Amino acid sequence: MPPPATPASGAAAAAMRPYLTTHGKQVARLHLFDWIVLLLLIAMYAVLGRLQPFHRFVAEDMMASLRYPMKGNTVPSWAVPIIAIVVPMIFMVGIYIKRRNVYDLHHAILGLLFSVLITAILTVAIKDAVGWPRPDFFWRCFPDGVPNYNNITGGVICHGQQSVIEEGHKSFPSGHSSGCFSGLGFLSWYLAGKIKAFDRGGHVAKLCIVLLPLLLATMVAVSRVSDYWHHWQDVFAGGVLGVWPHAYFEHIHQTGGERNIQSTTNANLHHQSLSLDLSGSNEIRTTSHALDSMEEGSRDQ
Repeated sequence: MPPPATPASGAAAAAMRPYLTTHGKQVARLHLFDWIVLLLLIAMYAVLGRLQPFHRFVAEDMMASLRYPMKGNTVPSWAVPIIAIVVPMIFMVGIYIKRRNVYDLHHAILGLLFSVLITAILTVAIKDAVGWPRPDFFWRCFPDGVPNYNNITGGVICHGQQSVIEEGHKSFPSGHSSGCFSGLGFLSWYLAGKIKAFDRGGHVAKLCIVLLPLLLATMVAVSRVSDYWHHWQDVFAGGVLGVWPHAYFEHIHQTGGERNIQSTTNANLHHQSLSLDLSGSNEIRTTSHALDSMEEGSRDQ
């Protein structure tokens, strides 16, 4: 009897792990096309960011809801990439340091960047196409507080700074909201998979860890309303826009897994049915041979 196989030692198991120094170039080369597409998305985002937004018609009676004071940003624009990209990457690198799996690190970073970039492109494209005025549009249009309207159409005739007016037509949807939810929402799914938050173990602490990134994204989104840079509809739409890419692909992943399980189950059932049919045929054949032998014996007698 052969001796039982001994488990691999910790050193041997560690040596088999795909490290960044040994497998990093190989992984990047295998996914070179993905990184090229990522660079094209960055270029597309840069081009869309330079386009002038659609100047939606703003009538005099609309100004009643657009006279909020102009304020600064509680969360500045430069902080959004840090919150949406750098913060999740810190967690991913920390998990890599613990588990030393370069494939997991690469795919996590690539998925994060795709999620943020796809959301950013959709957000900027919708902003430019809709041209909805911000809550403080009155003061952007009339910085001196003296309104001027067209006598025929009743539309505004702005005399403020052109760049400030153009920025005032980018209310819908909120870029802060969509950007933070796209990055931190991806981080929530990532942490949920790593700590097995939905393993039916009943650990509420795991669920709290998963919800913390979403709480941070929600706080950033709420600050856009309190700063009078966005209406609540803008923030809500931005949150939905930021969540859907990774949530959709997560749904596809789960659906694909269920299909694989179902196909495997169907194959096993088919194999079992075929085995039963074959065994039944063998039994019938054996019984037939026995009956033939008995019949021949009776004839001989």
